[in-house]
Amino acid sequence: MQQIEINANEAGQRFDKFLMKYFKEAGSGFIYKMLRKKNITLNGKKSDGKDKLSQGDVVKIFMADETIAKFRGLSAVELADDIPLDVVYEDDNVLIINKPSGMLSQKAKDTDVSANEYIISYLVREGVLSMEDLATFKPSICNRLDRNTSGLLVAGKSLLGLQVLSEMFKNRTMDKYYLAVVAGTVTESMKINGYLNKDEKTNKVTISQTPEDGKLIETEYEPLKIMDWITVLKVKLITGKPHQIRAHLASVGHPIIGDYKYGKQKLNQKYKEQFGITDQMLHAWKLCFGTMPEGFSNLEKKEITAALPDTFVKVCGDEIKD
Repeated sequence: MQQIEINANEAGQRFDKFLMKYFKEAGSGFIYKMLRKKNITLNGKKSDGKDKLSQGDVVKIFMADETIAKFRGLSAVELADDIPLDVVYEDDNVLIINKPSGMLSQKAKDTDVSANEYIISYLVREGVLSMEDLATFKPSICNRLDRNTSGLLVAGKSLLGLQVLSEMFKNRTMDKYYLAVVAGTVTESMKINGYLNKDEKTNKVTISQTPEDGKLIETEYEPLKIMDWITVLKVKLITGKPHQIRAHLASVGHPIIGDYKYGKQKLNQKYKEQFGITDQMLHAWKLCFGTMPEGFSNLEKKEITAALPDTFVKVCGDEIKD
């Protein structure tokens, strides 16, 4: 959802004329359709577009960011310009953010706005890069999180940063820890193995114990907090495959709360009604860095932690001890 407050320069014109200028790549038919369906409202009410705008009027647009970008004729970077980032760490070569649930790590299609665009927009806004710089090099993230998984995303600000960090993730020379709120009571730490197979049509994975059925995966977990038939797990990702943590924990009887693909629907509904949980409670919590190339970064031997999202605090409290 996007909200616009009408200023003095925009007041005095008909609402539909304003929208046609705002959505310069959309036809009038699209705009009137959005008005009829209340995807665009004026001061919280349905409008036929004939209203005369006044300063202070509030327009709400209930569309996806990528749809707004498409019909406004904006690039993804321009659309991302006003979105604040939770920057956890930054130096000349590295930028680490705490990604909120709902943000794409990378674009799936041209009109998407992802963490990459938000990061580039932030660096341009801070004067680290110019738009001209982007013609020859674009900073990029080096790890991926599912759209509805929150937590640490690492980006290379420089070409050197991108190369070194990508190699570290590829060679697994850093430890990655997640927090997962799962169904059931877990009292013991465990290392579990399996074989993961992904169905590209459904974008869903299955776990088996048969080698010929997929790629080897390894996941470690330990319980940190037990509450009313749910457990907060600290999960160490040893291998890194799509949906690994979600599917692997579900396969051993401990699906993640809020996971509608691999979880328990009745339990998910309970936590949705009680706490407003709509996304899986999986958070990329900590990164533990090893040895760095000399002079590359101040991250050598450091541990970086992402603050807990509001959903975790609601369900688990704000204190989770390692």
